[in-house]
Amino acid sequence: MKRIILFVSFLFLMGYQGIAQVLEPVKWTFDSKQDGQEVTLIFKAVIDEGWHLYDTNLPDGGPVKTTIHYADSTLFTFVGEVSKDPQPTEIFDKTFNLKLRYFTKQAVLTQKIRLKNSAKSEIRGSVEFMSCNDETCTPPTEAEFAIHLNAKASKAEVSSSVVPLGGSDLQPKSGNLLYFLFFSFLAGLAAILTPCVFPMIPMTVSFFMNSSGSKLKSRLYAAFYGLSIIAIYTVIGTLVSVIFGPGIANWLSTHWLPNLIFFAVFMLFAFSFFGMFEIILPSWMVNKSDQQADRGGLMGSFFMALTLVLVSFSCTGPIVGAILVQSAGGQVLKPIVGMFGFSLAFALPFTLFALFPAWLNNLPKSGGWLNSVKVVLGFLELALGLKFLSIADQTYHWRILDREIYLAIWIVIFTLLGFYLLGKLKFAHDSDTKTVSVPRLMLAILTFSFVVYLVPGMFGAPLKGISGYLPPQTSLDFDVNQIVRDEIKIASSHTTGGVLNSVDTEICDKPKFGEFLHLPHGLEGYFDYEQGMACARKQNKPVFIDFTGHGCVNCREMEANVWSDPRVLERLRNNYVVIALYVDDKSNLPESEWVTSTYDGKVKKTLGKKYADFQIARYGINAQPYYVLLDGKEQMLVQPKAYDLNADHFVDFLDAGLAEFSKRK
Repeated sequence: MKRIILFVSFLFLMGYQGIAQVLEPVKWTFDSKQDGQEVTLIFKAVIDEGWHLYDTNLPDGGPVKTTIHYADSTLFTFVGEVSKDPQPTEIFDKTFNLKLRYFTKQAVLTQKIRLKNSAKSEIRGSVEFMSCNDETCTPPTEAEFAIHLNAKASKAEVSSSVVPLGGSDLQPKSGNLLYFLFFSFLAGLAAILTPCVFPMIPMTVSFFMNSSGSKLKSRLYAAFYGLSIIAIYTVIGTLVSVIFGPGIANWLSTHWLPNLIFFAVFMLFAFSFFGMFEIILPSWMVNKSDQQADRGGLMGSFFMALTLVLVSFSCTGPIVGAILVQSAGGQVLKPIVGMFGFSLAFALPFTLFALFPAWLNNLPKSGGWLNSVKVVLGFLELALGLKFLSIADQTYHWRILDREIYLAIWIVIFTLLGFYLLGKLKFAHDSDTKTVSVPRLMLAILTFSFVVYLVPGMFGAPLKGISGYLPPQTSLDFDVNQIVRDEIKIASSHTTGGVLNSVDTEICDKPKFGEFLHLPHGLEGYFDYEQGMACARKQNKPVFIDFTGHGCVNCREMEANVWSDPRVLERLRNNYVVIALYVDDKSNLPESEWVTSTYDGKVKKTLGKKYADFQIARYGINAQPYYVLLDGKEQMLVQPKAYDLNADHFVDFLDAGLAEFSKRK
């Protein structure tokens, strides 16, 4: 059962990589003051240092202004306009070439209303807003509120959440952190079952049982010991949040150097888990901490906790590393929350067994099963480490780890894992397995089932469940994939009168960068903004801009789960000119195509930097995926859309853009 928990925990951690990392520099709270039928609604925004929130009144053509939307305004009448405290600062913004107003640090918006009856009423709605700093902007978002009022009420009962615009199915931003906390907690539980950690539980309990002093003191020291473990790991998370700030998040996620380092580290730990060698910290470091632990008291408890962290490094290192790698995306809170969740679970058994030593009698004896856990971790390290090599491979177009090669390696890894679980494969430190336990059999069945699921991917199957962790289908070299594309093109030419996927090659130029960039599902389009816009004008069609990236997990999930919907494909193929702009591509541009940034003044010399700058300068957003619909005059047709796995929402988005385009003809 313990090994099942371990396996599931790591699968959850792997799956959680697809959840979007979203900044939340503005936190809203809602309140009210009521005097009979007259109510003052209070909307308070607390703004992080370095960020600003836009005013409620802005000129057209600029960023999204702060707007209060009410679900049912028939319940009341407005008394006056929205008041603001403090008054917003006015500046001339060179990016938008407009005079703009914004708040810093804090903004309090108040709106007086008069209820139409004395019965209990509920005021629902949302605050739509957008925030920026000197480097980037958040997507337009909404903070929902539900305020319950009655004649005697003096304070609002508030329920708020933040959700992306466009009907996204994403969880609220605070929910993202809660999910990350939960999965980090599971990782902490998994770490307990590793062979470096599990045997230390009775050793730790013995330390506190044999310490001098009363039972009450021993329990006090045990509790402080657990808190020290949490503090040590949380400090690590805090340091990561300071070191890996937003400025280098893109570099960490897409540059070849950090990705190859992460890949090498995962391989190193995998080989260690297989028994090739042991990874240990310098003995002087462990010995020094151990000597301090012998002093006893609260300081002794702290250094005992530090000793545990150091000694268990060879087993917890890759788990902690996986959490920190996921959280190093520009957020300050996420690595802290992740390490807190991990350390909370990790410290829990040590603290409880130190407080209640009699529970030790119920623990299973350490033995060969712990080494089996370590080997299973080794197989998972091999599989997960390939993702980092794949990101560098896609970004720089090395073509050494195409989809079929990646899948072939995964198939072999998980097949060997299945044989290991059945006792057919052994390593040097494994004990003889005469019989297979039921938990091992169940894990073997799950593993082989996963292998069977992977096999069709070698021949072009989309594998939607894990699409975010695989190279794109366009990197698949097998002929069956090309046959499918050709059939799609032929069918499209029959339905569109000779126009293939919204690109009429007799009217429009051949797409630049098409030799190494491709659209999914046989679609044809452009990878250069100017060229794509020129084609759209010639064909008198609206434009679908896809801000994407080679290392964008959510982009691959959208393509596999939403773009693959026949309704979406039909609209993209026949009604729009598709322009995919890769913000992380490292291809060098000729000097004639270099651009100087309008927001940081730097010269952008690669394809990715050019369009990352373009996205921020034009739309104030640096998140992917991000979809924008334009007309031939480069004006937005509808509000842009971000990550949303609901295909119905995406169809509505495309239809709304097409309807607006028809009105403007």
